Amino acid sequence: MRSETEMMELILLTAKQDDRIRAVIMNGSRTNPNVKKDIFQDYDIVYLVRKIESFTRDHSWVDVFGERIMMQLPEEKVLPPADGSGRFPYLMQFMDGNRIDLTLISVGKMDELLQRDSLSVLLLDKDGLVGSLPPSSDRDYWIRKPTAKEFADLCNEFWWIGLNISKGLWRQELTYAMFMHEQINRNVMIKMMEWKIGIETGFTKSAGKFGKDMRNYLAEEEWEQFRSTYSDADFENIWEALFTMCDLFRKTAVMVAGQLGYDYPYEDDKRVTAFLKHVRNLPADAMSIY
Repeated sequence: MRSETEMMELILLTAKQDDRIRAVIMNGSRTNPNVKKDIFQDYDIVYLVRKIESFTRDHSWVDVFGERIMMQLPEEKVLPPADGSGRFPYLMQFMDGNRIDLTLISVGKMDELLQRDSLSVLLLDKDGLVGSLPPSSDRDYWIRKPTAKEFADLCNEFWWIGLNISKGLWRQELTYAMFMHEQINRNVMIKMMEWKIGIETGFTKSAGKFGKDMRNYLAEEEWEQFRSTYSDADFENIWEALFTMCDLFRKTAVMVAGQLGYDYPYEDDKRVTAFLKHVRNLPADAMSIY
């Protein structure tokens, strides 16, 4: 694998030798002082360029970065659909294990498209286009204190989706039930736990993308309970994971509500929990819910 020094020299040399490239910015985990370095960290790079079409009509110019395993061009995809904002990303995984996520932004649209987040580091600026940037920090990614409305909406979403999960489990619709459990309520659960972490850290920390660093802030018992909310494809095990998630959500949300002075929807919780237990015990050939 090429070293970090070698990769950075290549990224900058490419920009210096191409007159169309006017500035280089790096962001992401490699600029985050609070992230432990490892071999899978991407190089998240922005090139501010002139004549962006001269790059995008012939993609062979990126061959300079090395032999690739594969490349993805999100702006040329139909599924998922292109963003169409004007940015042009090249997502490149190289044979030596390095990865560059390189985004082109036209100089003429930089005020509109350039995201100046707190992890941005200016590496090259031939024309002084960008100006000075503050020292890199993860401040823009700190957990944010929820409003009372946001808290209420998240609780409402969790218990409502619980009803959908129970319906899918009774029908034995595995993909539907697991989508509701994993793709929707999983994210709701993580958000509530992030708010708890925010309270405990004064809203000065990040839990990482998709809550990947949550374990660093949770007691071992709490982390083990969270792990138990994951299930295999057995319907009884999914039911168990669902009720474990309900218990953890309730405990976490009540704590958040108490600390922030918000109202927890005890009645929704009570009625939905009772409904879930009832549906779990319904016979497979039931003709009515009650």
